[in-house]
Amino acid sequence: MPQPWIRSARYDGLLILAPPFLALGLVLALPPTYRSSAQMPLLAWVALVVLIDVAHVYGTLFQTYFDPQKRRQRRTLLWVVPVACYAAGVALHSLGGLVFWRVLAYLAVFHFIRQQYGFLRLYGRHETPEKGTWLATALIYYATIYPLVYWHLSPGRNFNWFVDGEFVQIDWPAGRWVATGLYVALIAAYASHEFRRWRRTRIFNLPRNLLLGGTLVSWYAGIVWFNGDLAFTLLNVVSHGIPYLALVWNGGPSPQHAPRPPRRGAWAGRYGLLVFLGAVALFAFLEEGLWDGLVWREHGTVFGWFQRLPAVASPALLIWLVPLLALPQSTHYVLDGFIWRRPK
Repeated sequence: MPQPWIRSARYDGLLILAPPFLALGLVLALPPTYRSSAQMPLLAWVALVVLIDVAHVYGTLFQTYFDPQKRRQRRTLLWVVPVACYAAGVALHSLGGLVFWRVLAYLAVFHFIRQQYGFLRLYGRHETPEKGTWLATALIYYATIYPLVYWHLSPGRNFNWFVDGEFVQIDWPAGRWVATGLYVALIAAYASHEFRRWRRTRIFNLPRNLLLGGTLVSWYAGIVWFNGDLAFTLLNVVSHGIPYLALVWNGGPSPQHAPRPPRRGAWAGRYGLLVFLGAVALFAFLEEGLWDGLVWREHGTVFGWFQRLPAVASPALLIWLVPLLALPQSTHYVLDGFIWRRPK
């Protein structure tokens, strides 16, 4: 049985499956202070947050608004979602800034978790369901949920998703122990099932197991093992953003031995990859520049020109401005629940 690659062993291996392990290698090579503190070098912030984390959000454009055929097919969805996201954002921010960021953080977490499940489904798309196959689904979910539970039950961490205080946290050591016990038991059950299956069938789904291993590595190391902002960001952003961009560029799984369909829209042509990467990086820079000039005022050395913009401090104006600046993210989170769905 051939391995169920999305594109090829080389493409998937380098851009979808390797990033969590490469990120862990980089974290282990960092000076100890960056693995256990809130320090974040400016260049690392630009590379990770702007050029990967924010940039990958704009990859959605190439599966929606920038694709003429998909734009026609999903016309209603593509205007309803941003309008609904903005209206919901304004309503939430009117209840308080922290309310807005808390809801957005939990929506982002859900999106990150579902991406891993989506890749699991892609790598298991040719498998016949049998007794015990539910363990893979349970493990991919708990590999992401357990570190989040640990985070919620810890007194404090040196990192956040968006802003301080976004997650509800209590210090409950007993709860952490119970969650950890379930985590270890589920890993053991899955490993045992895979071993027995391999002995019986001599079939080993390499990409699915590498995906599960990478998910376990990146989420556990980034949140539980290390307690540093740079370590968390490296593992979180690289493991999520690069595979997403790779999936967008590929356009989805390739049928076995079938030629890839021609690209359409803004990324077609000889220089399509450069257009794609340049566009998402440019959009990310412009978005972060607007955030910095109008709201945060934290990275003036990177966004010098944007410092000429007036800083907005009025709560009445922020109710309308913050959801607007966050609209690319919220739209990305919601649209992704639709654009990757395939017939069963």
